[in-house]
Amino acid sequence: MIKYLRLLLLPFSVLYGLVVLIRNKLYDTGVFKQTNFDLPVICVGNLVVGGAGKSPVTEYLVNLLSDKRIAILSRGYGRKTKGYILADANSNAETIGDEPMQFYNKFPTVTVAVCEDRVTGINLLKSNHDIIILDDAFQHRSVKPGFNILLFEYQKLLSPQFLLPAGNLREPFSGYHRAQALLVTKGPEKIDVHQKQACLNRFDTPAKEKLSFSFLTYSSLTNLISKEQRPLSSISGTTSVFLLTGIANPLPLLTQLQKYTQRIDHHDYPDHYRFTLQNIQQLVNAFKNEPSEEKIIITTEKDAQRLLDDVLKELLLNLPVFYLPVKITLQEEDKATFDQKILDYVSSTTRNR
Repeated sequence: MIKYLRLLLLPFSVLYGLVVLIRNKLYDTGVFKQTNFDLPVICVGNLVVGGAGKSPVTEYLVNLLSDKRIAILSRGYGRKTKGYILADANSNAETIGDEPMQFYNKFPTVTVAVCEDRVTGINLLKSNHDIIILDDAFQHRSVKPGFNILLFEYQKLLSPQFLLPAGNLREPFSGYHRAQALLVTKGPEKIDVHQKQACLNRFDTPAKEKLSFSFLTYSSLTNLISKEQRPLSSISGTTSVFLLTGIANPLPLLTQLQKYTQRIDHHDYPDHYRFTLQNIQQLVNAFKNEPSEEKIIITTEKDAQRLLDDVLKELLLNLPVFYLPVKITLQEEDKATFDQKILDYVSSTTRNR
Protein backbone atom coordinates (compact mmCIF):
# COMPACT_ATOMS: atom_id res chain seq x y z
CA MET A 1 0.00 0.00 0.00
CA ILE A 2 2.82 2.43 0.91
CA LYS A 3 4.56 1.57 -2.37
CA TYR A 4 1.49 2.54 -4.43
CA LEU A 5 0.90 5.68 -2.40
CA ARG A 6 4.51 6.70 -3.03
CA LEU A 7 4.02 6.20 -6.78
CA LEU A 8 0.95 8.45 -6.68
CA LEU A 9 2.91 11.14 -4.85
CA LEU A 10 6.02 11.03 -7.06
CA PRO A 11 4.77 13.70 -9.51
CA PHE A 12 4.30 16.07 -6.57
CA SER A 13 7.83 15.23 -5.41
CA VAL A 14 9.18 16.18 -8.84
CA LEU A 15 7.35 19.51 -8.66
CA TYR A 16 8.57 20.08 -5.09
CA GLY A 17 12.13 19.24 -6.12
CA LEU A 18 12.04 21.76 -8.98
CA VAL A 19 10.85 24.50 -6.64
CA VAL A 20 13.63 23.70 -4.13
CA LEU A 21 16.29 23.56 -6.85
CA ILE A 22 15.23 26.96 -8.21
CA ARG A 23 15.15 28.43 -4.71
CA ASN A 24 18.64 27.13 -3.93
CA LYS A 25 19.95 28.41 -7.27
CA LEU A 26 18.58 31.88 -6.54
CA TYR A 27 20.41 31.88 -3.21
CA ASP A 28 23.62 30.48 -4.73
CA THR A 29 23.69 33.16 -7.44
CA GLY A 30 22.91 36.02 -5.07
CA VAL A 31 19.44 36.82 -6.41
CA PHE A 32 18.06 36.00 -2.95
CA LYS A 33 20.02 37.68 -0.17
CA GLN A 34 22.09 35.71 2.32
CA THR A 35 23.41 37.37 5.47
CA ASN A 36 26.99 36.74 6.60
CA PHE A 37 28.13 37.32 10.17
CA ASP A 38 31.59 38.16 11.48
CA LEU A 39 31.47 35.66 14.32
CA PRO A 40 31.52 31.85 14.05
CA VAL A 41 28.10 30.49 13.07
CA ILE A 42 27.84 26.69 13.00
CA CYS A 43 24.75 25.07 11.53
CA VAL A 44 23.71 21.54 12.50
CA GLY A 45 21.24 20.21 9.96
CA ASN A 46 20.10 17.34 7.79
CA LEU A 47 18.43 16.71 4.46
CA VAL A 48 15.50 14.68 5.77
CA VAL A 49 12.51 15.33 7.97
CA GLY A 50 12.97 13.67 11.34
CA GLY A 51 15.58 12.52 13.75
CA ALA A 52 19.11 12.29 12.44
CA GLY A 53 20.51 13.13 15.87
CA LYS A 54 20.81 16.91 15.67
CA SER A 55 20.35 17.46 19.42
CA PRO A 56 23.20 15.10 20.47
CA VAL A 57 25.47 16.72 17.87
CA THR A 58 24.58 20.20 19.16
CA GLU A 59 25.44 19.04 22.67
CA TYR A 60 28.70 17.56 21.37
CA LEU A 61 29.64 20.99 19.99
CA VAL A 62 28.78 22.69 23.29
CA ASN A 63 31.18 20.35 25.09
CA LEU A 64 33.87 20.75 22.43
CA LEU A 65 33.70 24.55 22.57
CA SER A 66 33.03 24.88 26.30
CA ASP A 67 35.64 27.62 26.76
CA LYS A 68 33.60 29.98 24.53
CA ARG A 69 30.48 32.03 25.14
CA ILE A 70 27.97 29.92 23.24
CA ALA A 71 24.41 30.65 22.14
CA ILE A 72 22.15 27.97 20.67
CA LEU A 73 19.49 29.35 18.35
CA SER A 74 16.59 27.15 17.30
CA ARG A 75 13.25 27.65 15.59
CA GLY A 76 11.58 26.04 18.61
CA TYR A 77 9.54 23.45 16.74
CA GLY A 78 6.25 22.58 18.45
CA ARG A 79 6.07 25.68 20.67
CA LYS A 80 2.86 27.66 21.04
CA THR A 81 4.63 31.03 20.87
CA LYS A 82 6.09 33.08 18.02
CA GLY A 83 9.01 35.43 17.57
CA TYR A 84 12.28 35.75 19.47
CA ILE A 85 12.31 34.30 22.98
CA LEU A 86 15.30 33.96 25.29
CA ALA A 87 15.05 30.87 27.50
CA ASP A 88 14.83 31.57 31.22
CA ALA A 89 13.56 30.02 34.45
CA ASN A 90 9.96 30.56 33.36
CA SER A 91 10.39 28.74 30.04
CA ASN A 92 8.87 25.37 29.24
CA ALA A 93 8.38 23.10 26.24
CA GLU A 94 5.26 24.99 25.19
CA THR A 95 6.96 28.39 25.15
CA ILE A 96 10.28 27.46 23.51
CA GLY A 97 9.97 23.83 22.35
CA ASP A 98 11.23 20.55 23.81
CA GLU A 99 14.76 20.50 22.35
CA PRO A 100 15.65 24.09 23.35
CA MET A 101 14.25 23.30 26.81
CA GLN A 102 16.56 20.29 26.98
CA PHE A 103 19.56 22.46 26.09
CA TYR A 104 18.57 25.07 28.66
CA ASN A 105 18.22 22.51 31.46
CA LYS A 106 21.44 20.73 30.54
CA PHE A 107 23.80 23.66 29.98
CA PRO A 108 23.28 26.48 32.51
CA THR A 109 26.17 28.53 31.12
CA VAL A 110 24.89 28.43 27.53
CA THR A 111 22.37 30.92 26.15
CA VAL A 112 19.38 29.28 24.48
CA ALA A 113 17.02 31.24 22.25
CA VAL A 114 14.31 30.53 19.70
CA CYS A 115 13.30 32.53 16.65
CA GLU A 116 11.77 31.57 13.30
CA ASP A 117 13.89 34.25 11.62
CA ARG A 118 17.46 33.15 12.23
CA VAL A 119 18.92 36.45 10.94
CA THR A 120 16.95 38.37 13.56
CA GLY A 121 17.93 35.86 16.24
CA ILE A 122 21.64 36.02 15.44
CA ASN A 123 21.60 39.83 15.38
CA LEU A 124 20.10 39.85 18.87
CA LEU A 125 22.69 37.39 20.21
CA LYS A 126 25.93 38.21 18.44
CA SER A 127 27.20 41.07 20.62
CA ASN A 128 27.37 38.96 23.80
CA HIS A 129 28.57 35.63 22.40
CA ASP A 130 31.63 34.13 20.74
CA ILE A 131 29.78 31.42 18.77
CA ILE A 132 26.23 30.83 17.55
CA ILE A 133 25.10 27.23 17.00
CA LEU A 134 22.06 26.96 14.72
CA ASP A 135 19.96 23.91 15.48
CA ASP A 136 18.27 22.55 12.32
CA ALA A 137 18.83 25.46 9.94
CA PHE A 138 20.47 23.90 6.86
CA GLN A 139 17.46 24.83 4.68
CA HIS A 140 17.23 28.33 6.24
CA ARG A 141 19.20 29.86 3.37
CA SER A 142 18.79 33.52 4.39
CA VAL A 143 21.67 32.87 6.82
CA LYS A 144 25.05 31.92 5.39
CA PRO A 145 26.71 29.89 8.16
CA GLY A 146 30.45 29.75 8.21
CA PHE A 147 30.36 26.01 8.92
CA ASN A 148 27.63 23.51 8.06
CA ILE A 149 27.57 20.08 9.69
CA LEU A 150 25.18 17.86 7.75
CA LEU A 151 23.92 14.67 9.39
CA PHE A 152 22.96 11.38 7.75
CA GLU A 153 21.29 8.62 9.71
CA TYR A 154 23.14 5.40 8.88
CA GLN A 155 20.17 3.19 7.95
CA LYS A 156 18.41 5.89 5.93
CA LEU A 157 21.59 6.76 4.06
CA LEU A 158 21.77 3.18 2.75
CA SER A 159 18.07 3.08 1.80
CA PRO A 160 16.32 4.60 -1.25
CA GLN A 161 15.25 8.16 -0.49
CA PHE A 162 12.60 10.33 -2.13
CA LEU A 163 11.72 13.99 -1.93
CA LEU A 164 8.66 15.16 -0.04
CA PRO A 165 5.81 14.23 -0.16
CA ALA A 166 6.64 10.75 -1.55
CA GLY A 167 9.59 10.46 0.82
CA ASN A 168 11.19 12.46 3.62
CA LEU A 169 13.92 14.44 1.81
CA ARG A 170 13.57 18.19 2.34
CA GLU A 171 15.76 18.89 -0.68
CA PRO A 172 17.67 16.89 -3.31
CA PHE A 173 20.49 14.74 -1.96
CA SER A 174 23.03 16.84 -3.86
CA GLY A 175 22.46 19.56 -1.25
CA TYR A 176 25.26 17.94 0.74
CA HIS A 177 27.75 19.92 -1.38
CA ARG A 178 26.98 23.01 0.73
CA ALA A 179 28.29 21.38 3.91
CA GLN A 180 31.81 21.64 5.32
CA ALA A 181 31.46 18.42 7.35
CA LEU A 182 29.33 15.31 6.77
CA LEU A 183 28.55 13.09 9.74
CA VAL A 184 26.96 9.64 9.66
CA THR A 185 24.95 9.16 12.85
CA LYS A 186 23.41 6.15 14.62
CA GLY A 187 25.84 3.81 12.92
CA PRO A 188 27.20 0.52 14.28
CA GLU A 189 29.57 0.93 17.19
CA LYS A 190 31.99 -1.40 15.43
CA ILE A 191 31.66 -0.40 11.81
CA ASP A 192 33.60 -2.45 9.28
CA VAL A 193 35.27 -1.37 6.06
CA HIS A 194 32.41 -2.66 3.87
CA GLN A 195 29.79 -0.73 5.85
CA LYS A 196 31.89 2.41 5.61
CA GLN A 197 32.40 1.96 1.88
CA ALA A 198 28.66 1.56 1.30
CA CYS A 199 28.18 4.99 2.90
CA LEU A 200 31.10 6.56 1.04
CA ASN A 201 29.66 5.38 -2.27
CA ARG A 202 26.71 7.75 -1.79
CA PHE A 203 28.99 10.78 -2.19
CA ASP A 204 31.31 12.15 -4.85
CA THR A 205 35.08 12.07 -4.37
CA PRO A 206 35.62 15.56 -2.85
CA ALA A 207 32.84 15.00 -0.32
CA LYS A 208 34.26 11.67 0.84
CA GLU A 209 37.06 13.59 2.54
CA LYS A 210 34.47 15.39 4.68
CA LEU A 211 32.74 12.23 5.94
CA SER A 212 32.99 11.05 9.55
CA PHE A 213 31.19 8.24 11.39
CA SER A 214 29.53 8.16 14.80
CA PHE A 215 27.29 6.00 16.98
CA LEU A 216 24.98 6.53 19.93
CA THR A 217 26.07 6.07 23.53
CA TYR A 218 23.47 5.89 26.27
CA SER A 219 24.07 7.32 29.73
CA SER A 220 22.52 6.34 33.05
CA LEU A 221 18.77 6.37 33.62
CA THR A 222 17.82 9.64 35.32
CA ASN A 223 14.72 10.12 37.47
CA LEU A 224 12.34 12.69 35.99
CA ILE A 225 11.71 14.42 39.34
CA SER A 226 14.58 13.71 41.74
CA LYS A 227 17.35 13.38 39.08
CA GLU A 228 18.54 10.25 40.90
CA GLN A 229 20.54 8.03 38.54
CA ARG A 230 20.71 4.29 38.09
CA PRO A 231 22.64 2.25 35.51
CA LEU A 232 20.78 1.02 32.46
CA SER A 233 21.99 -2.47 33.34
CA SER A 234 19.73 -2.30 36.41
CA ILE A 235 16.79 -3.30 34.24
CA SER A 236 17.00 -7.07 34.00
CA GLY A 237 15.20 -9.69 31.95
CA THR A 238 12.43 -9.75 34.54
CA THR A 239 11.85 -5.98 34.51
CA SER A 240 8.74 -4.69 32.75
CA VAL A 241 9.54 -1.48 30.87
CA PHE A 242 6.86 0.99 29.88
CA LEU A 243 8.49 3.02 27.13
CA LEU A 244 7.05 6.42 26.22
CA THR A 245 8.37 8.12 23.07
CA GLY A 246 7.40 11.05 20.90
CA ILE A 247 10.47 11.14 18.65
CA ALA A 248 11.00 10.59 14.92
CA ASN A 249 12.85 7.28 15.22
CA PRO A 250 12.61 5.36 18.50
CA LEU A 251 14.10 2.17 17.02
CA PRO A 252 17.69 2.70 18.28
CA LEU A 253 16.37 3.27 21.82
CA LEU A 254 14.08 0.25 21.61
CA THR A 255 16.97 -1.88 20.36
CA GLN A 256 19.15 -0.69 23.23
CA LEU A 257 16.52 -1.57 25.85
CA GLN A 258 15.96 -4.99 24.29
CA LYS A 259 19.55 -5.86 25.19
CA TYR A 260 18.38 -5.96 28.81
CA THR A 261 14.73 -7.05 28.69
CA GLN A 262 12.12 -8.16 26.17
CA ARG A 263 9.26 -7.09 28.41
CA ILE A 264 8.62 -3.71 26.80
CA ASP A 265 5.24 -2.02 26.44
CA HIS A 266 5.91 0.76 23.93
CA HIS A 267 3.63 3.82 23.95
CA ASP A 268 4.74 5.38 20.67
CA TYR A 269 3.69 8.83 19.42
CA PRO A 270 4.84 11.12 16.55
CA ASP A 271 7.86 13.42 16.82
CA HIS A 272 7.34 16.42 19.15
CA TYR A 273 3.92 15.04 20.10
CA ARG A 274 2.16 17.06 22.78
CA PHE A 275 1.16 14.42 25.35
CA THR A 276 -2.40 14.72 26.65
CA LEU A 277 -3.81 13.84 30.05
CA GLN A 278 -5.49 10.84 28.42
CA ASN A 279 -2.18 9.61 26.97
CA ILE A 280 -0.40 9.78 30.32
CA GLN A 281 -3.35 8.31 32.21
CA GLN A 282 -3.33 5.38 29.79
CA LEU A 283 0.38 4.88 30.49
CA VAL A 284 -0.13 5.09 34.26
CA ASN A 285 -3.04 2.61 34.14
CA ALA A 286 -0.98 0.12 32.13
CA PHE A 287 1.87 0.50 34.62
CA LYS A 288 -0.37 -0.01 37.66
CA ASN A 289 -2.10 -3.03 36.10
CA GLU A 290 1.22 -4.77 35.45
CA PRO A 291 1.54 -7.55 38.08
CA SER A 292 5.33 -7.69 37.97
CA GLU A 293 7.11 -6.20 41.01
CA GLU A 294 10.00 -5.04 38.84
CA LYS A 295 8.68 -2.32 36.55
CA ILE A 296 9.79 1.08 35.33
CA ILE A 297 8.64 3.90 33.01
CA ILE A 298 11.34 5.07 30.61
CA THR A 299 11.24 8.00 28.18
CA THR A 300 13.74 10.05 26.20
CA GLU A 301 15.40 13.19 27.48
CA LYS A 302 13.57 15.25 24.85
CA ASP A 303 10.18 13.76 25.74
CA ALA A 304 10.91 14.37 29.42
CA GLN A 305 10.77 18.13 28.79
CA ARG A 306 7.09 17.82 27.82
CA LEU A 307 6.32 15.65 30.85
CA LEU A 308 7.42 18.45 33.17
CA ASP A 309 4.10 20.19 32.57
CA ASP A 310 2.54 20.57 36.04
CA VAL A 311 -0.64 18.66 35.19
CA LEU A 312 1.13 15.75 33.52
CA LYS A 313 3.82 15.64 36.20
CA GLU A 314 1.15 15.30 38.87
CA LEU A 315 -0.03 12.02 37.32
CA LEU A 316 3.51 10.62 37.40
CA LEU A 317 4.42 11.55 40.95
CA ASN A 318 5.57 8.61 43.11
CA LEU A 319 6.09 6.45 40.01
CA PRO A 320 9.54 5.30 38.82
CA VAL A 321 9.76 7.55 35.73
CA PHE A 322 13.22 7.82 34.22
CA TYR A 323 14.61 9.37 31.06
CA LEU A 324 17.62 8.01 29.20
CA PRO A 325 20.11 10.64 27.96
CA VAL A 326 21.97 9.85 24.76
CA LYS A 327 25.08 11.30 23.18
CA ILE A 328 27.03 10.77 20.00
CA THR A 329 30.47 9.21 20.03
CA LEU A 330 32.70 9.61 17.00
CA GLN A 331 34.63 6.67 15.70
CA GLU A 332 38.14 6.85 17.13
CA GLU A 333 39.79 7.27 13.72
CA ASP A 334 37.49 10.21 12.84
CA LYS A 335 37.24 12.18 16.07
CA ALA A 336 40.49 14.14 15.94
CA THR A 337 39.97 15.28 12.34
CA PHE A 338 36.31 16.19 12.88
CA ASP A 339 37.08 18.17 16.05
CA GLN A 340 40.05 19.96 14.50
CA LYS A 341 38.02 21.16 11.50
CA ILE A 342 35.58 22.86 13.84
CA LEU A 343 38.26 24.28 16.12
CA ASP A 344 40.21 25.62 13.14
CA TYR A 345 37.08 27.29 11.74
CA VAL A 346 36.26 28.92 15.08
CA SER A 347 39.86 30.03 15.59
CA SER A 348 40.27 31.54 12.09
CA THR A 349 36.89 33.31 12.17
CA THR A 350 37.52 34.73 15.63
CA ARG A 351 40.99 35.90 14.62
CA ASN A 352 39.61 37.76 11.59
CA ARG A 353 36.89 39.64 13.51
